[in-house]
Amino acid sequence: MSEPKLQMVDLVTQYQKIKPEIDQAIHRVLDSGQYILGREVGEFETAAAVYLDTRFAIGCASGTDALLVAMMALGIGPGDEVVTTPFTFVATTETIVLLGAKPVYVDIDPLTFNIDPAKIESAVTKRTKAILPIHLYGQAADMDAILEVAGKHGLPIIEDAAQAMGAEYKGRKVGGIGTLGCISFFPSKNLGAFGDAGMVVTNDAVMAEKVRMIVVHGSKKRYYHEIIGINSRLDTLQAAILNVKLRNLEQWHEARRGAATTYNKLFSGADVVTPYEAPYARHIFHQYTLRLKNRDAVARHLVERKIPHAIYYPIPLHLQQAYAHVGGPRGSYPVTERASEEVLSLPMHTELTEEHQQYIVTAVREAVGN
Repeated sequence: MSEPKLQMVDLVTQYQKIKPEIDQAIHRVLDSGQYILGREVGEFETAAAVYLDTRFAIGCASGTDALLVAMMALGIGPGDEVVTTPFTFVATTETIVLLGAKPVYVDIDPLTFNIDPAKIESAVTKRTKAILPIHLYGQAADMDAILEVAGKHGLPIIEDAAQAMGAEYKGRKVGGIGTLGCISFFPSKNLGAFGDAGMVVTNDAVMAEKVRMIVVHGSKKRYYHEIIGINSRLDTLQAAILNVKLRNLEQWHEARRGAATTYNKLFSGADVVTPYEAPYARHIFHQYTLRLKNRDAVARHLVERKIPHAIYYPIPLHLQQAYAHVGGPRGSYPVTERASEEVLSLPMHTELTEEHQQYIVTAVREAVGN
């Protein structure tokens, strides 16, 4: 098989397929001159709320800001604790620490890589102010079990759905199951902007009002600031682009799910662990992540074969230098630590062909010895 040109995520080909609609949407904004909070922002917020079946959706500048704003809306601050996992992108811990609060980590389920609900209650203290599960790689966490613990202790849930716009838990789209949901539209996400963008969703009218105020400097009326806020508005240009792309999102999810099925078939019998899809979940495969005993050797072989790949995530958050003061020593979260040594994500996007996948799988099989 000849060497194909492979990409971890093919955003250019995806754009080319919807170029006329995207370009038209961009030019409407350029012609209007309304670059901040133009009408496209409201249109996208409405469309996203309908898609996610939530009462409210508020755009913001990034997925990281979505987490920060959600915690600010809940009044999380110095001395408070937020229960989450150390196996995720740094933004989760970063935003907690920026507010002066402390992340309290819980180990993950070895199959889903999401928070292990059975371990949450032992992490709850009188200082706990929220539970923050991550729907990692595009698969929902076990929300009923998390809701049970949260309800018992009267705690809000912030869903980190940065990688999971459109993922489902028992037929419900994630984000609106807990108190607040946080979404990222980073370009490589299943629904990606042409730059940074994010969103907070909720069914709580009080929370929605607070979030909407916080993202515009804590105000309802310009120059009248009622609460502490930040500047985190969703750009009109990004909203216009996301409006177009949202109409294609379900089709793109199915393309990714189809690619995952093809990968699974091609890996049949290989000495790898393919992604697990929980019976309660509709996985949208933001990432297709293997577990490998000899991960680093496989990664080196893929480099030689010019096959893109990534490790999400090589260093758990409790072992990161910047957050050592709120983490724990090596060995504190063994399931997480083992996963960080074994996970390897392969190219996954809407433009993958079976020929591409055959080439990738053949190279992985070579590296693992079968």
